[in-house]
Amino acid sequence: MHIGNLRTALLNYLFALGMKKQTGEEFSFLLRMDDTDRERSKPEYEQAVYEDMRWLGIPWDRLEHQSKRLARYNEVLENLKQRGLVYACYETAEELEYKRRRQRARGLPPVYDRAGMKLTEEDKAKLEAEGRRPHYRFKLEHKETSWDDLVRGHCSYNGAHLSDPIIVREDGTFPYMLPSVIDDMDFGITHIIRGEDHVTNTAVQIQMFEVLGGKIPVFGHPPLLTGREGKLSKRLGSLSSRELREEGIEPMTIASLLARLGTSDPVVPCQTWEELAGHFDLTRFGRAQPHFDTEDLFKLNPRIVRSIPLDKVNARLKERGEKEITADFWTAVSPNIDKIADIAQWEQICFSDEIFALSEEDRTFCRQTLEFLPAGEFDQTTFGIWTGIVKEKTGRKGKDLFHPIRLALTGREQGPELKMLLPVLGRAKTVLRLQG
Repeated sequence: MHIGNLRTALLNYLFALGMKKQTGEEFSFLLRMDDTDRERSKPEYEQAVYEDMRWLGIPWDRLEHQSKRLARYNEVLENLKQRGLVYACYETAEELEYKRRRQRARGLPPVYDRAGMKLTEEDKAKLEAEGRRPHYRFKLEHKETSWDDLVRGHCSYNGAHLSDPIIVREDGTFPYMLPSVIDDMDFGITHIIRGEDHVTNTAVQIQMFEVLGGKIPVFGHPPLLTGREGKLSKRLGSLSSRELREEGIEPMTIASLLARLGTSDPVVPCQTWEELAGHFDLTRFGRAQPHFDTEDLFKLNPRIVRSIPLDKVNARLKERGEKEITADFWTAVSPNIDKIADIAQWEQICFSDEIFALSEEDRTFCRQTLEFLPAGEFDQTTFGIWTGIVKEKTGRKGKDLFHPIRLALTGREQGPELKMLLPVLGRAKTVLRLQG
C-alpha cells in the first residue's frame, strides 16, 4: 500500500474507533477488495494489503471481495437497464479523448455528449458487426446534488456538468463506481472517508443511491497530500509501507503523523490506536492540502521508539530473531535509539569483549582512574562518585575528564549517559576497557 492508501485506511479506522468511543455504538471497519479488474487484481497484491494492514495494526471487522458479488451487480444493472437509466456506448478510448480535446479547445468542460443515447438499434448492430463491443453509462439527472461533507462542509454539483459515468467496461467487467454503491447499501455502510479527488464521484454515486432507494452514507473528503514544493512527487506518492518498514519506521509513527496532517493540531506521538483515536477529530481537517515529507517521519520515529514499553520491545526483538534485553539496558540506551534495529549496535558495544583504541595519553589517564573506582556493585550513583574523586585527584574536568572515559568504555564520541551505562557494563568489563 502506498502512502495515500495508508492514510485513507487509517483515517477510516480512526473514525470508526472514535465514533465507537463517543457514541457507545458498535462501529465496524470493513475492508473491501475492489477486484473486478482482472488485470490489476492478483493474489499477491491482495496478500500485500493484508500484510500491510496487519503491520500497521489495523484489524478489519469484515472482509468482502467484489469479484464474489458479480451476480448481485448484474442483477442491479439489469434493473437499471429496464428503467432506462443505463445506455450503451461504442466509442473507443481514443475517440473519447479526441472529443475531450475538442471541447477544451472550445473552452467547454469535457463532459460526455451522450452520443450513445442517439444510436438506433441499426446503428448498434452495425458497430457490433465492425467488432466493437458496448460499454455502458449511467444516465445522470441534470439536477443539483448536495451533501454535507465531514471535511468540506456543504457540497453541491449539477449533474449537467458531469459526464455520465461508465459502469460496465467493454469486456463486461465493472469499474468500482456502481458496485461500491451496491456494496454500501447491502452492507449498511454509514460513513465513507476518501480523498478529495473523489468529490465528483460522490455526487454521481449519491444519484445512484437515490435511484436504487438506498440510504446515503455520510461522506468526508480530506485534502490530498502534497510534497514540500507542491504536488506529491512520484517517489513520495508511490512510497510503500514495505519501504518505510525497511527503513525502521514504526507503524505508530506513520499513524501519529498521518492522523494530524491536514489539521492545525501538533503531532502527538501515540503508542496505541485507542490513544490516537482519543485525539482524532475529522472536523479539524482543513481544505488546504497538507505537506508530507519523509523527514517528518524520521524526526518523529525516535520519540515513538524511545517510549515503547520493554515488553513490547522484547516482543519485537523476538520477531527479529534477536535476544531479549533487560530493563536496565533499555533505560540506559533508549535515549540513543532511533529505530529498533539500533538496539543491536548498543548490545554489541555493551556486551562484546571489544577493547577500544585510545591515544597513549588517554589510555594513561584511563588506567589512572582505575584506582578511584568505588568498591561494591555499580549503580546509577557510581559514575558521579567516581568521576568526582578523579576530578579532585587529577584536576581534570569537563571534556578532558569525561571524553577519554567515554571513548574507553564505548568507543563512541557520544552515546547514553555513562551513569546509566556503567551498571550495564559492570565492574569487570569497565576495568578491562579502562586498562586496555
